[in-house]
Amino acid sequence: MLRYLEAHPPAAVRRRGTLLLLHAFPLNSKMWEPQLGLADGGWRIIAPDLTQGGTSTTMDDFAGAVVDVLDGLHLEDVVVCGCSMGGYLALALTRLAGRYVRGLVLVDTRAQADTPEAIENRKKTLQLVNDKGTSAIVEDMIPKLLGETTKRTRPDVVERVRAIGLANSKESVAGMVRALMTRADSTALLPKIHLPTLIVVGAEDTITPPAMSEQMHGAIAGSELVILPEVGHLSSLEDPVAFNQTVSKFLEHRL
Repeated sequence: MLRYLEAHPPAAVRRRGTLLLLHAFPLNSKMWEPQLGLADGGWRIIAPDLTQGGTSTTMDDFAGAVVDVLDGLHLEDVVVCGCSMGGYLALALTRLAGRYVRGLVLVDTRAQADTPEAIENRKKTLQLVNDKGTSAIVEDMIPKLLGETTKRTRPDVVERVRAIGLANSKESVAGMVRALMTRADSTALLPKIHLPTLIVVGAEDTITPPAMSEQMHGAIAGSELVILPEVGHLSSLEDPVAFNQTVSKFLEHRL
């Protein structure tokens, strides 16, 4: 079973449910450490590591592994929050195991599958990680993952992202790349989603720009869209205060 970070509400706080946090590529569950404090609002936090690797890894494999975690913890009704790759996985879980999903938070992500050009770039990434290891991928990705404001003013965040990424083996990074490049397109799923849904995106996100989140917002009836200023693709890490306030408000009023 996947490893996971976990946080429980304080004993005196009413339990409101479970929030499942699914991380971005090429990171791991530690990217969600600033969100563990959401447990203070009554939510049990579960953040699995999607770093199992393997030559046959697919997004559906990840979905099955996450369901195994939920079954092992006897959880059947969770709010799923996924950033980037984690958002792709959140949509896969909604498609494959919707009975587990009580609500969705889609963060700096999109519904479309990789284009043929993107798949070719993924193949180059696989070659790079095989030839030069995790560090080459992390250094290549950091400028894309973080917004210009963060890169200019938050060196601590840059170093934190670097440290989280470097902790992953090259096998686990390669497994995530394979899952990304073979994932199903979820565009047709969006109009079928009838769950409380929050969409969050950084105004400076260049990987999945706000226009992609606006498209998802238009396709998911009743969804909410929040564009966070001065952050990029890792909005939950770049401005955890604003991100946590946004998610807390959604959980409070919609769930």
